[in-house]
Amino acid sequence: MAQYAILLYAQAPADADDLTPQEREAHQRHADELGDAMLTAFALQPSTTATSIRGDAVTDGPFVDAKEVVAGFCVIEAPDLDAALEMARRNPITQLGGGVEVRPVASGFVRG
Repeated sequence: MAQYAILLYAQAPADADDLTPQEREAHQRHADELGDAMLTAFALQPSTTATSIRGDAVTDGPFVDAKEVVAGFCVIEAPDLDAALEMARRNPITQLGGGVEVRPVASGFVRG
């Protein structure tokens, strides 16, 4: 089965600590719905904690100044892109003013 990364976008600075209890419950329900299809998932610290490197330059903050930033991601297994899109479409962030991006995983590893 193919693997897909689902990138979650939210309003900057996208602090998971700002989620209401109801929003947290909605995310947990979505994770429960995905079940074994979800291989891993992580919320990221706010974009204000990011440090970017381009060439020899190191700067505070994300690569670009944008109203939306990557707030988290998960990796799922799905039979095809259409199935992955259907899973991603149900993510609560799409109803909370954010969005998702679905990308096939080319390769990777998990260090054990």
